[in-house]
Amino acid sequence: MHRCLVRTEELLAETCSLGRETARHLQTVLRVRPGTPVTLFDGCGRTRAATVSAADRQGLVLTAAAPALEHPRPACALSLFACVSKGARMDWTVEKATELGAARIVPVISARTVSRPSDASRWVRIAEEAARQCGAAWLPAVPAPLPFDAALALAAQTPPLFVAALTPEARPLRDALAAYRAPPPAAGWFLGPEGDFTPAELAALADAGATPVSLGPQVLRAETACLYGLCVLSCAWLT
Repeated sequence: MHRCLVRTEELLAETCSLGRETARHLQTVLRVRPGTPVTLFDGCGRTRAATVSAADRQGLVLTAAAPALEHPRPACALSLFACVSKGARMDWTVEKATELGAARIVPVISARTVSRPSDASRWVRIAEEAARQCGAAWLPAVPAPLPFDAALALAAQTPPLFVAALTPEARPLRDALAAYRAPPPAAGWFLGPEGDFTPAELAALADAGATPVSLGPQVLRAETACLYGLCVLSCAWLT
């Protein structure tokens, strides 16, 4: 069924209107017509079945077909702290992290980060589209890129925090998770850039209580490591 992201007040109303720009994909690509069923979601845990009741060049009118449903948050709020990768790799990371249920995706600017954007609006749109396609009820928060120190201070507020590391003391991620009998309320996954963290950044992560973990014998690309860790954490604590 087609899904449409709307504001909470629109989802809770008996009818809502989608303007031309918002309705364009539904009308021109999916070819919805009056009578077509759709699912509304607000990205805050609510969904509602609706039906297209009118369609014209100005947009669509949707009429509720059932009461709104409330979907609980996952047991563990996973936050991804990812140093910004170059080109489309960060777009891909945001898309896949949304599909895997990340509650927050924080772009990080570290000392060795090459790409240094100041705005996250593109990634917000990518997360919204990914949530629409994968059936998620909750949208991840995607703030503007943060400097490393600010991102680490934020990550340290919701332990445990795991960091992908190539250092000798790093232990397998599965072994680090074995210490937890139940999912913690929140957890963070911190990834460096292609050139890895500087020694000072690694020391700061250790001081903040981050657990260095290994992802196996191969050296993974940054975006691969992001998804590796989220897959393991999601399997352990979200499903």
